[in-house]
Amino acid sequence: TKYAHSFLPAVTTEVKAARKSRPMTQELENASMWPMGLCVFCGLPAAGKTTMVRALRDSLKQHKGWLCIHLAYDDLIPLEAFSQSETSSEEAGQHSLASNWKFYRHELLLYLEHFLQALLKECHYLPPPKRTEVTWKNFVFCLKEQGLISLGEDIPSCQHLINITTLRPTYFILDDNFYYRSMRYEVYQLARKYSLGFCQLFLDCQVEVCLQRNCQRTHPLLEETIRAMAQKLEVPNSEKYTWEQNTLILKSTEHTLEDKYVAIQKWLLVCNK
Repeated sequence: TKYAHSFLPAVTTEVKAARKSRPMTQELENASMWPMGLCVFCGLPAAGKTTMVRALRDSLKQHKGWLCIHLAYDDLIPLEAFSQSETSSEEAGQHSLASNWKFYRHELLLYLEHFLQALLKECHYLPPPKRTEVTWKNFVFCLKEQGLISLGEDIPSCQHLINITTLRPTYFILDDNFYYRSMRYEVYQLARKYSLGFCQLFLDCQVEVCLQRNCQRTHPLLEETIRAMAQKLEVPNSEKYTWEQNTLILKSTEHTLEDKYVAIQKWLLVCNK
């Protein structure tokens, strides 16, 4: 994987190798279809992911007319997933936190798949039969807030109208740490199942910088949590794992935010040619 010190050359080299393996090639051969894809935005906590996703989303909408749906896991997963029982040991508590996060992460992917099914079939968006009410409400609110769904006048209150079509480039940006490769692979499998594009954006940031930024947060994470995650982090490796070939790595502290999302924009264009 190339680091984007020189943005466009790195982007072009990375994507040329990826064209042979991406699952949506046949879909894009039809010139009447616009690309739709899932984009994993990964990196350590407080690396600057959410700030960059919001800037990218607004820029692509304003200048290109693209639709970027931001799915920020911190906003979608209930607070209890982050809390550790006071009666549990540190080791048991960490295991419980990991199990809770895995459960909710899988649940969000199921909600996303459920939405993709409704979008591709051009039908109403119905609640899935198995759901956690808090997470489901958060997910529905996220879609409503971004204008993707709304309540119709002549349909039951549990059903939602889908307000978007596949007539323009559409990207679902999943914003989380995704520090294990297996976490990212689950998203890749979902994209492949529905012949969607798949790409990864990894925001590389030094641990000490993340810790400084974390202290400025309203609800900071424990320092040991970030350090432990940094040790477990599996950086995308396109040379070893072919499914990770659509990967762009950006240094968090290098270049301006404007430079970064211009590079990402160019990279997405090349990915979907």
